[in-house]
Amino acid sequence: MPSTFHSIETAKRSLFTQTAALNTTGHNIANANTEGYTRQTVKMRASIPMEAYGINRSNVPGQLGTGVEFDAIERIREKFLDSQYRGENTELGSWTIRSNTLDKLQQIMNEPSDTGIRKVLDNFYKSWSDLSKDPESVTARTIVKENALALTDAMNHMSKQLSNLSADLTSNVEAKSSELQSYVNSIADLNQSITKIEGLGDNANDLRDQRDLIVDKISKIVNVTVTDTDQGYNVNMGGQALVTGFAPTTGINGAFLQAAFASNDLQGGEAHGMIISRDQFVADYTAQMDNLANTLANGDISVTLPKGSVLPEGTVLNGVTYTGTNRTLQSDLTVTVKGLNGLHQLGYTQEDKDANGNMVAGKPFFVASNNGGTITAGNITLNTVIADNPNAIAASLRVIGTAPTEELVKGNNTLASLMANLKLNSFTSVSTGNTATIDSFFSSMVGQLGIEAQEATRQTQNSTALVSQVETMRQSVSGVSLDEEMSNMIKFQHAYSAAARFMTTFDQLLDKLINSTGVVGR
Repeated sequence: MPSTFHSIETAKRSLFTQTAALNTTGHNIANANTEGYTRQTVKMRASIPMEAYGINRSNVPGQLGTGVEFDAIERIREKFLDSQYRGENTELGSWTIRSNTLDKLQQIMNEPSDTGIRKVLDNFYKSWSDLSKDPESVTARTIVKENALALTDAMNHMSKQLSNLSADLTSNVEAKSSELQSYVNSIADLNQSITKIEGLGDNANDLRDQRDLIVDKISKIVNVTVTDTDQGYNVNMGGQALVTGFAPTTGINGAFLQAAFASNDLQGGEAHGMIISRDQFVADYTAQMDNLANTLANGDISVTLPKGSVLPEGTVLNGVTYTGTNRTLQSDLTVTVKGLNGLHQLGYTQEDKDANGNMVAGKPFFVASNNGGTITAGNITLNTVIADNPNAIAASLRVIGTAPTEELVKGNNTLASLMANLKLNSFTSVSTGNTATIDSFFSSMVGQLGIEAQEATRQTQNSTALVSQVETMRQSVSGVSLDEEMSNMIKFQHAYSAAARFMTTFDQLLDKLINSTGVVGR
């Protein structure tokens, strides 16, 4: 049997519940543009009706309802979409970094252009061709020297840019590791706060939103998997734990991420892209440029020395030592020499004779700036003897007479012509053993870079589309729709007004019952 004031209680429950629904709607509207916010809803249910089953149950027909109540305010979120989003976001992070790095490498290579290595190489070979037309010209020799310096400067500069890019990537890995450590600490703190709040029976919706947003940000840096436990999120990077309940992993730095990459725990994200960019892309093109410089200077090349050429005293070619009268070739001789340096040392300069009265042979044209080390793109430089005196450039293969009266055949351009033709000669790579022209080595490098950059761009675009697609699906579930919230607000407002009207109506009934009943005849 319901009490006299039963309907007042029913109206009160309705007012409280509709008020909670209106407040939650207002909270949703206020956070419509908040990053990571998940829309919330009040879980309403009919309160326990009268009367409950029992021996003392009244005979009044029907179960009389007692109104409405809410037992929770919940987030509308789908874990599957979260997991899918984070996986795609990880791929996007890695490919974005790789694409950006390859774009920078293309800018460093600067090909095709009128200012790149290829143009400098062409100018260098052309200067030898010009020298062959007037081998005694100091101006032509100076131009050869200056073009050689331009070539070495271009290689040095490119090597420095590659080195700086590698250093920048290393610095960025350290920065990302610090960012990751901060996020990991925040998740551990949020785990603790959420556990405390939800231990009291409430849903920590806004704190959960913050935690999920941080996990989303982590997924851009490294690959993550998330397990929801009684102590909050356990976050792992492959087999490496980042957060376990209330305990964050400490000591996350560049070495930590490098070790994770080596153990295959780090498989995606920006940190993964940075390490791949540095250790594969930049390192590979640095090695190729070093090989190009060393091959130009010292790579095996096959040249044909024309009949009548006179080799410097003591020259060893094809296992034969040329000395005395056999220095003069009686027929064309095809030999293998060690790059441009080896060929240059077969010719004669316009300097004075040596101590034995022989004409001075050419010196190694290119050397390493670190005093005799292996030539690389970073240290290749023009021999200081040549840089200080263009007459030290060898252009001739002909002398007359014998020591000490040996004289240079003036106007002979044999060596200068052979140098000019090196543009078309095949060099054997010092590091790989492959054979091609220097231009072909450089062209293959530029072509490889173009293909890798194109693939990275394609993968980035695909990943961007996938992330956008999943995020759209996630927002369709979890995002705030202002139209829907306005509709709900009107619905809850009318429900509140109706409940208030019901309470007023029943108040009038009670007033009539209490103040007017039993007063007839007074």
